[in-house]
Amino acid sequence: MYFELLYFDGCPSWHQALENLRQALAFQGEQMEVSLIQVKDHDDATKLRFQGSPTLRAAGADLFLDQVDNYGLSCRVYEPEEGLKGWPTVPMILDRLRTLQSSPAIGAD
Repeated sequence: MYFELLYFDGCPSWHQALENLRQALAFQGEQMEVSLIQVKDHDDATKLRFQGSPTLRAAGADLFLDQVDNYGLSCRVYEPEEGLKGWPTVPMILDRLRTLQSSPAIGAD
């Protein structure tokens, strides 16, 4: 499985999201590289189906998929138990990783 973090340059939250993703992977005993993908403009956002910064993907699948019709350079908001944040927490990421790994289509990679 491969991981990507999509962000735009003005987003202050992607660094924490990257740190949380790395912690979640380490907790699971996985030493994987995370590809950083900078979304530069609206055309990039549309082409990449970018739902806001930061976006975490595993094997090309958005870990926190929301149904949106338009894409762009915006900040993304996550909703952990302790209240809204600009990044997903380690427990949130771990939960999504476990769900993905139990999926035959993705867990087989």
